[in-house]
Amino acid sequence: MKSKGGGYMRIGGGIERPYTNPDEWITHVKDLKYSAVLVPIGFDATKEEKKDYLNYIKKYNLILGEVGAWRNPISINEQERKLSLDYCKKQLALAEEMGANCCVNIAGARGEKWDGFYQDNYTKEVYTLIVDTVREIIDSVNPKNTFYTIEPMPWMVPDSPDAYLQLLKDVDRSSFAVHLDFTNMINHPRKYLYSSEFISECFDKLGPYIKSIHIKDVNMKDTFPCCIEECMPGKGTIDCGHVLRCCEGLGKDTTVFVEHLKTYEEYKEAVSYVRIVAERENMTII
Repeated sequence: MKSKGGGYMRIGGGIERPYTNPDEWITHVKDLKYSAVLVPIGFDATKEEKKDYLNYIKKYNLILGEVGAWRNPISINEQERKLSLDYCKKQLALAEEMGANCCVNIAGARGEKWDGFYQDNYTKEVYTLIVDTVREIIDSVNPKNTFYTIEPMPWMVPDSPDAYLQLLKDVDRSSFAVHLDFTNMINHPRKYLYSSEFISECFDKLGPYIKSIHIKDVNMKDTFPCCIEECMPGKGTIDCGHVLRCCEGLGKDTTVFVEHLKTYEEYKEAVSYVRIVAERENMTII
């Protein structure tokens, strides 16, 4: 089944089982039927470790989709901010060295919780800080093989496709791109009720810049005033087939990752579901 987008999508996710070497890691990857992988090591790995993992990635025709940074480089705690900024730079350098599709982080938060919701997340001063911080991270590495990306969040920049487009324009770096997590931006009942239309908007506006994608589902509870929660693909109301058709349109080797699951078995279930939907929709995931 040839993909209409001219290539084949890739699927991956977390592992949630321990491994101490590439042999153990690749056994899990193969069992989970992943064709895309998250970086299995940190920036402080030895050259030999990096080489060994890369050899397996190439041998088994995998795509390294994401290197996570997951720190708060705009923290109100100056020491934490400096440490986080340094970590982001090192993880971006790791992504560059290993040829990952992208290094991904969130913009950060101006409060005690690194990913929390605070009024100051949306001030003009903090927006300027975010832009300057992203520029500093990218300029410190000057990547040629990868991109620095910001995962959208419900309560910080960017929280909509238009906000992401504006951030791309303001950062003004060719190595700054998009990591798409559409579920994180379903932060309003209308977006929830019209999720397919909203997801189409995300791909229509951000498609040329997307380097990797999180595929999740969502449920809204029948409570007041509003409670929207993410869940495993197939356990909510999002049309997974529609999502995959949007992903397919991006072309060859688009990486799609399930995330935030608690166990190895849940990751296996989620990936199996996504593959079944793709087959039903006459699409191919390697």
